[in-house]
This record gives sequence, structure tokens and C-alpha cells, in this order.
Amino acid sequence: MAFRNDQVSELETNKILELARKCLGSSGDFVELGCYKGDTSLLLAEILQGSDHILYIYDSFEGLPEKTEKDQSALGEDFKAKELFVTKREVKERFLRAGYKLPVIKKAWFNELEGQDLPDKIAFAFLDGDFYESIRDSLKLIDKKMTKNGIIVIHDYLNPALPGVKRAVDEWLTNKQVKTETFQSMIIIND
Repeated sequence: MAFRNDQVSELETNKILELARKCLGSSGDFVELGCYKGDTSLLLAEILQGSDHILYIYDSFEGLPEKTEKDQSALGEDFKAKELFVTKREVKERFLRAGYKLPVIKKAWFNELEGQDLPDKIAFAFLDGDFYESIRDSLKLIDKKMTKNGIIVIHDYLNPALPGVKRAVDEWLTNKQVKTETFQSMIIIND
């Protein structure tokens, strides 16, 4: 089934799915922090069909949080609090219409989540939190849970309208021995 992803480019979406497929042979589950309408979530669910992996998705379902000083950009005037609002129910209904097994869906701001809210082992993580604190908090949550050969994909890393993403990732990467590559606006991290 083909889904349209209106927040992630087609090239980025294809790259995300290519990387997720590489993780199908790994132990651990798949997580998405920042799902919005569930476009990427549905695509991940599609490739997870028939596998033992579980998909976990997390979102505030209240739209964007307030920007902090670390997120300010003259290019980012469109990114305001409460934008990108969608309900948890809408995301669930999209899964049901598609005929996919419902993922584990957790409604919370990322700073409210605790380690036990995520799976113990993560093979693939897609982070799309848009702002500094959201990405910082997401990385803290998954940091020790990634499996060997696990892959982290972070959207908007090179988006000049969302400078907080790059700042949070670069701080997290300090003193880490991992491989990174960029692809369009994303950064891809693995060990």
C-alpha cells in the first residue's frame, strides 16, 4: 500500500525505509518519537508485517511545544506552538483503515517519558521532534537501548529552520564512537 508522507520528502522516506529494512534481521523493536499523523509509522508498519518486531510510536498529540532560545531561526517562523496538531485517535484510525496491527502508541511529551515507556532493545529509531529539547530528550531515552547494528535516523538535522535539532544531536554525539552520515536533511547514526 502506498502512503503519502507530507512532512518527510520522498527521497528521505525511501531512505528511512531502506535503513529500517536493514534492521529487520536485528533483535529489538522499532520506535518513532514524533509521529504527527503517522505517515512514517504506517510505512514502518507495512515493512514490519510478518516480523517479530513491535512498532512503538510516541507523540504529544498536542502539536508542537513552545520554542526555546536554542530553536530560534529567522527561517522558522512557521514552527509555532500547537502547530502540527493531530489526535491519537486519528492515528489509530489510519492504522485500522490500512488493516495493520496497531503499534504501541504513547501520548506524552518526550520529557515525560521514562525508560520503561520504551522497549528494552531498539533496532531502529526514527526521531522527528523538530526542536532542541524534543530531540535531546529522545536521544536520552534511546541511548542505552540501541542494539548492536541498530540505526538511528533523525529528521531535520540539516534544516536551517530548525537549528535546535542539529545542536541537540551534536551535543549528544560528543565523545560517542559511532558512524554518522547525512542524507538530505537527516543524520543517520549507527555503531
